[in-house]
Amino acid sequence: MKKTIIISLLTFLSIQLVSAIPIKDSISSFTFQKMQLAAAMDFDCDACGCSASGGSMGCSSMLNSNFVGIRYFNQSYSSRDGIFANSPWIDENFNTAQIWTKIPLTDKIQIAALIPYHFHNRELTTGTENISGLGDITLMATYSVYQTQKDSTVFTHNIQIGGGVKIPTGKFEEANNLGTVNQSFQLGTGSWDYLFLTEYMIKKKNLGLNSMLNYNIKTENSKKYQFGNQLNYGSTLFYLLDLKTVQLVPQIGIAGEVYESNKQHGEKVVNTAGDILFSKFGLEVGKDKFSVGINAMLPVNQNLSSGNIEANYRWSVNLNYTL
Repeated sequence: MKKTIIISLLTFLSIQLVSAIPIKDSISSFTFQKMQLAAAMDFDCDACGCSASGGSMGCSSMLNSNFVGIRYFNQSYSSRDGIFANSPWIDENFNTAQIWTKIPLTDKIQIAALIPYHFHNRELTTGTENISGLGDITLMATYSVYQTQKDSTVFTHNIQIGGGVKIPTGKFEEANNLGTVNQSFQLGTGSWDYLFLTEYMIKKKNLGLNSMLNYNIKTENSKKYQFGNQLNYGSTLFYLLDLKTVQLVPQIGIAGEVYESNKQHGEKVVNTAGDILFSKFGLEVGKDKFSVGINAMLPVNQNLSSGNIEANYRWSVNLNYTL
């Protein structure tokens, strides 16, 4: 079944990439309608529960409205190796290599796909534990409900709403949760999860502010385990430097994530809820049809799993090709 889903998805994307009508605007005629669908994105856009989610990393490029690309992101955490107050602290690293794409179907409708491959590791007191494999594939669609004219001389506005589904193509191992605080050391949730999102952008000339809010509903998997629903929010201030040969878009902002408690057999799992607020910084560089982006996030305030998990940092790098 998993192979059938993957083959069908790749076939669908190939058809769309061939048939998509290119947008006439080049990178140099940047219009700031290149929206940032944040997810993890949990959501890493591949939400896996509390600490494996990278939803606030975002799920789109600021320079490309229709693109295909690759992205790598790393998330560093410290957590207790055990369920007791005197359990030792360990280091955990969540790594993801991701194929991502955004394709416009009409002037107002866009679709996006995220295909992640995870390779996570953590240093337990008994030795290093590693897991790797395909993660959960995410499909999304957005609709522009309001947009001012491009020739507006003061402020321009764009409001989008959308939704999506996360397919349980990533493996969920119940044994990974036994005796550990961090229940998110998984390749996938093992469940069909549903995403709802909204985004608002306001800009004046080369300066803009992008704000987003999305909610991820997670369902129970076949092992009777259910990761908690997740709320992501954030705002990013950005500025376009349109130079002779390249375009630069520096970015600064904040991002937050709120997690409800996980459940097992319908009962809440203690110490699995939490919230975190990040500061984030980024830069995208575009030339011709290519763009490179780098982003970093540092926690400002956090309370994950009643203080038993601490986020250290997140960072990502991506390479995109405009279709």
